[in-house]
Amino acid sequence: MIPLIKKNTRTKRSPIIENPESTINITHDEESVLFVPLGGLEEVGRNSMFFEYKDEIIIMDLGLQFPEDETPGIDYIIPNTTYLESKKQNIKAVILTHAHYDHIGALPYVMQKLGNPIIYTTALTRAIINKRQEEFPNAGKLNIEIIKNGDHVKLGKYFSAEFFHVAHNIPDTTGINLITPVGRMVHFADFKLESETGSRVKHLEELEKIGKQGVHTLLLDSTNAEEPGFSLPEQVVEKNLEEIFKKAEGRIIVGIFASLISRIDKIIQIAERMGRHVAVSGGSMRSNVQIAQNLGHIKMGKGTLIQLEDIHKYKDDKVLILSTGAQGEPNASLMKIVNGEHHYIQIKPHDTIIFSSSIVPGNERSVQTLKDNLARQGADVYYSKIVDVHSSGHAPQEELKMVMKALRPKYFIPVHGYFFMRATNARLAEESGIPRQNTLLLDNGQVVEMKPDKATITKDSVPASYVMVDGLGVGDVGEVVLRDRRVLAAEGMVVIIATLDRHTGRLIKNPNIISRGFIYLRENQGVIDEIREKLKSILARIPRQQHIDADYLKNLIRDQIGQFLFNKTKRRPMVLPVLIEV
Repeated sequence: MIPLIKKNTRTKRSPIIENPESTINITHDEESVLFVPLGGLEEVGRNSMFFEYKDEIIIMDLGLQFPEDETPGIDYIIPNTTYLESKKQNIKAVILTHAHYDHIGALPYVMQKLGNPIIYTTALTRAIINKRQEEFPNAGKLNIEIIKNGDHVKLGKYFSAEFFHVAHNIPDTTGINLITPVGRMVHFADFKLESETGSRVKHLEELEKIGKQGVHTLLLDSTNAEEPGFSLPEQVVEKNLEEIFKKAEGRIIVGIFASLISRIDKIIQIAERMGRHVAVSGGSMRSNVQIAQNLGHIKMGKGTLIQLEDIHKYKDDKVLILSTGAQGEPNASLMKIVNGEHHYIQIKPHDTIIFSSSIVPGNERSVQTLKDNLARQGADVYYSKIVDVHSSGHAPQEELKMVMKALRPKYFIPVHGYFFMRATNARLAEESGIPRQNTLLLDNGQVVEMKPDKATITKDSVPASYVMVDGLGVGDVGEVVLRDRRVLAAEGMVVIIATLDRHTGRLIKNPNIISRGFIYLRENQGVIDEIREKLKSILARIPRQQHIDADYLKNLIRDQIGQFLFNKTKRRPMVLPVLIEV
């Protein structure tokens, strides 16, 4: 049995902008604390949630999600903050757990709408946020207060927070022990457990200490809830990387997320031991390495870091290149290298390419194509299925259960991940001794009402649908536009340009037919002629002296030509009539 408080039959949310008018009000006991996720509970990414009590709101994370197959042309997807905007005067704090974009990426788009409340986060996260904010000159300056693990911060009359150490694959990640009027809410953000010599888990005593204080609700990352066992120790990854480095005859190019700063630091240390100089390729990589150096998270000797344009001055076996683009992103550094478009790097036979990162779901094909093209050019390619060169930053099953047992919460809410991931995490909670009726599986926008001895999913909800960022537009691409994009991608379009007599409505000359993505005109002249004849028959049925509204006529042509094309081809291209009256 999957532990549920109430049956949930909702399907995946349609990516539209909801009308907030009917969902803005929440009915609840004034002495209850409300918990609402705005993102991250039906997808991987877009992590954001808030707690509300009386006239105070505390927000945790404001992240972005990368586009899906269902959102063609979209740059990012961010949380819907409609409800928070309506109560921006009540927002006392935004707490950011770490510097990954799925937790901080929405800041430039929403902070001004929320009244620019104070942000609490760690030093590295602040530095990365401020650097990215430079790309948005109209977004305004952010008010950020630095916190450290172990700090206790008063957030208003009713809320305060204690911050504790969390291991992740980016330094300065923090967990949150939120002290509320009804009890302590513990949020782990993204995490895994670190092991010491002899497999002793670091910081477990700190978690047990929090558990002894009494935990009302535990919010726990579900990203790797389907993975059995324990995390692969970073020491194993480092050992394997070192072995590959030793065997490499030529240059080494490591494809890696720019945010994996701890791994980057270790790679640089290994390179130094091997006598290799390090060059950095990719804007975000250069920025993050510089920030991490300034804050002491990356340490390297003088002369280790060299300019990319100078790599030709060194022997190939003395060079290591850190590159973005391990996900096969079209404009990232590694893709430019493999396509021969990079200014300073071209693949040579016996270059060693290492993918030291996981594949984000949805990128499998582009990564496979990237590996194929690298191998075709003579490179030796290593990735995690061949040898352990990456360790996830998300806890698998045994570590999730260790945390649950250490904290012993009254209530449990699986967060971060698709429903099946969270349902699996819910099952782990029952195995760890949390009563199944005390686990809440909810979706984005649903409201949990919390009392000292009760936590219930209510019937209320707040807007939590997709807000799309497309170029300079934020939220102006909705379901209609996305539907049109999906039709164009799947079926193509037919444009019919007809010149009509203003008085009679009759065709003056043969209409022009343009097809894109539907049929190749030169090979389908018969179909084009049939479209013209169909158009003439539609216009012939219109009374000669009756003035017809142009929009009505366009809809008539669109519907009838569309049906004609479907009957003939079993495809539904987008039909765009253009009427010119003379």
